[in-house]
Amino acid sequence: MQTNFGKAIILATLAMTLVVLSNGTAMAQDGKALYEAKLCNSCHGPEGKAPVMPMYPKLAGQNAAYLEQQVKDIRDKKRTNGQTATMQALVATVTDAENKAISAYLATVK
Repeated sequence: MQTNFGKAIILATLAMTLVVLSNGTAMAQDGKALYEAKLCNSCHGPEGKAPVMPMYPKLAGQNAAYLEQQVKDIRDKKRTNGQTATMQALVATVTDAENKAISAYLATVK
């Protein structure tokens, strides 16, 4: 017969396992909200599929690590070509964690 303490440990372990397994999905879901909150959609379109100008890249389905690095390079002024001057102001306040979440989300969009 299990004690209440034993049941609590089993439930806590199960809950932690579910959190770990769903972390990628949760991050992508948070990334979707951040994509909109940080106004990425104003230039790259809904879900990164339909940029408002032909010169802006489609972001949907891109490799997450690549997207994350591009934002870092633009934010840190290591990349200065194309439309990066406009992007620098927008990504200046994007944290590494937010960047990771947004990039993970965009990588899942088909």
